[in-house]
Amino acid sequence: MGRRALRRIDPSLDLSQHLKTIEELPVPFDGAALFGHDAPLEIEVGSGKGLFLATASGENPDGNYLGCEVSRQYARFAAAKLAREGRQNAVMVHGDGLKLFREILPDQCAASVHVYFPDPWWKKRHKQRRVLNEPFLKDVERVLESGGVFHFWSDVQEYFQSTLELIAETTNLNGPCPVSEHPAAHDMDYRTHFERRMRLHDVAVHRADFRRS
Repeated sequence: MGRRALRRIDPSLDLSQHLKTIEELPVPFDGAALFGHDAPLEIEVGSGKGLFLATASGENPDGNYLGCEVSRQYARFAAAKLAREGRQNAVMVHGDGLKLFREILPDQCAASVHVYFPDPWWKKRHKQRRVLNEPFLKDVERVLESGGVFHFWSDVQEYFQSTLELIAETTNLNGPCPVSEHPAAHDMDYRTHFERRMRLHDVAVHRADFRRS
């Protein structure tokens, strides 16, 4: 299922505090400088419309949330959602998540890393484009603090299973730990918009958590 058209963003919204490029991030990375306060950091790669960032940052005001999205259109849409809802503890980054991890994020800076429904790149010749490759998974392990958690969900069983195998082969992360599916309490009670679409179409969602020692 492809991405759907986005609603128009209110041009009066000030996105300057909620939308950055990778090049605008502080180097060396400084969460306190970026968010205006120091707090445990959670990072999402492939934020799409920003439902997870907006929900999680609202439910946990004592944490900082950094989202990364390669599509400028979707990054702006997610940032606009954060701005409308007044989230002071969430920032959307437009850029390549692999570059963010490879070049910007320091060791043991994150309490959690989230990757939900990454593009499976169905064609065999395109599978090397998958974000969950060996270098990225090693960077996830490096960036997680001791006790930090990597959350991975997919609707593609082959991608899910091959990623679990790659994690076991290339990292020392503990897992996979199963993640239960809970009934939605309301129409938007889902981790992401994509999860909502899959569950409403009765498509199975595969979930796993991994923890760094």
